[in-house]
Amino acid sequence: MESDRIKVGVIGVGALGRHHARLYRECPGATLVGVYDRNAETARRVGEELGTAVFSEISELAAAAEALSVAVPTDLHYGVVKELLQQDRHVLVEKPITPTVAEADQLVKLAKQRNLILGVGHVERFNPVLTSLDEIPGEPRYIECQRLATYPPPRPGLRPRGTEVSVVLDLMIHDLDVILALVNSPVKQVSAVGVPVLSPTEDIANAHLVFENGCVANITASRVSQEYLRKIRVFKPNAYLSLDYQEQSGEMAGASDGQVWRKPVPVRACNALQEELQDFCATILEARKTGKAVEPRVSGAAGQRALELAEEILRVIAGAAAR
Repeated sequence: MESDRIKVGVIGVGALGRHHARLYRECPGATLVGVYDRNAETARRVGEELGTAVFSEISELAAAAEALSVAVPTDLHYGVVKELLQQDRHVLVEKPITPTVAEADQLVKLAKQRNLILGVGHVERFNPVLTSLDEIPGEPRYIECQRLATYPPPRPGLRPRGTEVSVVLDLMIHDLDVILALVNSPVKQVSAVGVPVLSPTEDIANAHLVFENGCVANITASRVSQEYLRKIRVFKPNAYLSLDYQEQSGEMAGASDGQVWRKPVPVRACNALQEELQDFCATILEARKTGKAVEPRVSGAAGQRALELAEEILRVIAGAAAR
């Protein structure tokens, strides 16, 4: 029934937004009504590929949709999302939620005031490898994250994708969001270093976090690597897990009766982005029934917390560079 589906649109259909649009067509809770991109040729091409309408103005697409994905460059997030919330539309915005915490705070408050759902695209939270962490009891004691990527290709008239912000906001923030979800304790201490290589901001960075409960996290992010790697290693009191986001695979190890054991992690392979979109649609359908906005798995507030930690890391990096 059409009442069981959400009319959705996608704003920004470049490298990532195109996949939002494509996967919404496969989402049982959604009906894709159209796309918008400031590059008219990009919008036309995606609209033709997916057989959906192309809109020349954001406001016109918002008028035709109940909910929208926003996948524009980070420096445009605040203006676009604010416009949509003011039109009473539910929004899923790609990470980071905004370039600054002050802007994120305004959007989170606006969504709450208008009883709207605001989700943030921290897609790793939907990666099936993370479910294996629940198989071993206990709180994390040490976490290590590596997220490496090659430098993004040039784009005519635009900066390479993602380089409008530091690698801390571009890549590391994925791991910051996951770590904050895993560790139920405030951050007590932050150490960090980072350097620009090919762009005006940091292209490689490392952060060392100490939480009040004693947990320690070490995170490395680079967009100037010659390899592509996305891994998290989690040490609990009685076991260790090594998880590969990219391969959706992992291994756990522990000791019993004085013997070390190892075994592969059982993973239900899935498309994490599609899971994210389905979660967004499900929260909207639930809100329809109850009349009250339901938080998606990664809410605007969660996106703001990850951004606050990212900003603190950037402050520490700037302070170290100034010394």
